[in-house]
Amino acid sequence: MSRLLRRYDAPPVPARELTALSADGARIHVEVHGRDGAPAVVLSHGWTCSTHFWAAQVRDLAADHRVVVYDQRGHGRSPAVGREGYSTDALADDLEAVLAATLEPGERAVLAGHSMGGMTMMAASRRAGLRAHAAAVLLCSTGSSRLIDESLVVPLRAGAVRTRATRALLGSRAPLGPVTPVSRRILKYGTMGAGSAPERVETCARIVHACPRAARVAWGHVLAELDLDAGVRELRVPTAVIAGTEDRLTPPVHARALAAALPDCLGVTELAGMGHMTPVEAPEAVTAKIRELVAAYVPAGGAGRADGVGGTGRAGGTGGAGGTGGTGGAGGTDSTGGTGGTGGTGGVGRADGTDGTAEKEEVA
Repeated sequence: MSRLLRRYDAPPVPARELTALSADGARIHVEVHGRDGAPAVVLSHGWTCSTHFWAAQVRDLAADHRVVVYDQRGHGRSPAVGREGYSTDALADDLEAVLAATLEPGERAVLAGHSMGGMTMMAASRRAGLRAHAAAVLLCSTGSSRLIDESLVVPLRAGAVRTRATRALLGSRAPLGPVTPVSRRILKYGTMGAGSAPERVETCARIVHACPRAARVAWGHVLAELDLDAGVRELRVPTAVIAGTEDRLTPPVHARALAAALPDCLGVTELAGMGHMTPVEAPEAVTAKIRELVAAYVPAGGAGRADGVGGTGRAGGTGGAGGTGGTGGAGGTDSTGGTGGTGGTGGVGRADGTDGTAEKEEVA
């Protein structure tokens, strides 16, 4: 198993790269994996992460999907912006820019967001771009409000003292420094389940420590004040929710609140023993859920057009995606039952078919 896990170290090679220009001129680094014409999936990462966070999903899905990943502003290869450029509106602007740059007019895709990436979907719920392109949404390890009130990272009783300490932690300017045994233990405590494999802890540590401090701090302040409850109520597409039962950053109480507020929720899958970094901790389960959503809501052949051109409309009805857990996954429990799923994908060992030199372009 450890040899397979080490395959996550080198990020997949994209078929092409491009720069999407957001509403305020911010440049967003975008990668496209897989073949043109395949069903589309768009993946949005969370706070302090990058496109590398989705490596396991990209490797598996790119074999038979077109997978779009992008760096949130200030993360990875997307440049930092001025202090006023960090906001939930900016998250929505950037997603709309990515969708416009990578999908055909009216083309539908499954959108998946982890943590701040899930908040991106909530922030964009009223936007024309999301409503035109989202066939279904997956929200992983995320919440819409009260993040510092509900966080369990600081081991104190709930109340004003814990809330103040959590706010200070999110906005801390302390440098993370190099990855060390101590920093790995700290990161694992705060963001991952106790049983997470060491190789996956190492992967997350390298990704998080690579995040520029200025972006980490700026987004931390946004998260401390987050209130996207209204956006959740406007996310009017079939939406599945995944949570880790040991998530300290966004405990399962957030997932249950999302399920109660979403207009078309397909249910909550709680992954036993997993923490906040579910796409890395339980890649098979997350990938399997994405595949279920594509099978149910994006017509075969990738022709999921909102205008009905070349497609047959929404497939699979509204019964919801079944509990999968994925082959070798995390034993998730799904509150919906649904269609029984499509079987796990294994998460590794799938060729993405994108070897070679990626193209680079810029899209306004």
